[in-house]
Amino acid sequence: MNAAAKLGAYVLGLAVVFGGALGVGSAVGQVGPAPTEPQHGTAHATPAGDGHGGHEETTATAQDDTPGGLQVSQNGYTLNPLTTIKAGEPTDFRFTVTGPDGKPVTGYQVQHDKKLHFIVVSRDLGTFQHVHPDMAADGVWSVKLTLDDPGAYRAFADFAPTGGSGLTLGADLLVAGDYKPRPPTEVSRTATVDGYTVSLAGDLVPGQASKLTLSVSKNGEPVTDLQPYLGAYGHLVALRAGDLAYLHVHPDGEPGDGKTAAGPEITFYAEVPSGGDYGLFLDFQHQGKVRTAAFTAQAGAGQPKPTAEPSASPSHGNHTH
Repeated sequence: MNAAAKLGAYVLGLAVVFGGALGVGSAVGQVGPAPTEPQHGTAHATPAGDGHGGHEETTATAQDDTPGGLQVSQNGYTLNPLTTIKAGEPTDFRFTVTGPDGKPVTGYQVQHDKKLHFIVVSRDLGTFQHVHPDMAADGVWSVKLTLDDPGAYRAFADFAPTGGSGLTLGADLLVAGDYKPRPPTEVSRTATVDGYTVSLAGDLVPGQASKLTLSVSKNGEPVTDLQPYLGAYGHLVALRAGDLAYLHVHPDGEPGDGKTAAGPEITFYAEVPSGGDYGLFLDFQHQGKVRTAAFTAQAGAGQPKPTAEPSASPSHGNHTH
């Protein structure tokens, strides 16, 4: 039995979608204190290129252990950017996903209220956007996208074709101009965005499920009335520094299940395959607006202690529905 098959056997009930070796990657190792029975509203870990996941998905058959988001083409499906982006200019960004027949895919399963989730992040993890494009009848997707700075970006299409398993495909987007590398974001346990402070508790441990709890407060008071966003109180994306391998996780529980509180805490289970730094990006909605809190976390030995001062979140762009 390969690593991906083992993963599907023991991670039932975890709110994590992990394809290949990271962020959407397969990993092995005994899972921590996760439920033994699948819980309504949590995602099952799936072995290959799986994106958002959830109880509505079927488990994919793993082709290999390649992390999700690192391939532009997988299982016959290919992500095709059609638009060039200029720094600082709002762009109607267009792309297609072609299927095994070479034609644009027009049939998608709805996952977390959307047929496709599109994420764009700079290679240095300093800029992050989670947007939701619209699809025309011919299978061409489009979304308003602005990338302020020149440099290299990675775009991820997270979807499940009708009748198929979830995939996360990735493609590079290059923005011309005078590129100035930014230093890596320091590891921190807190992030601030629009007057909110988000604190992270828990450690990423390679090869096993890690419980992460994020707590949201505003003006020193806990936020207890978070609003559902895409069917959850929070969405967490993890990207491995260096190659941007992709992991999408979801919280334990769901709004309206009678046991999941609307804050201040949102609990996730995530599994990473290796030590090193990871960018964590939490989307949450409060008072009608979606915000993104960003962290740099470190997996493996030498886990850093919480920092005294909160770090500023990087630019997170728009959330387009």
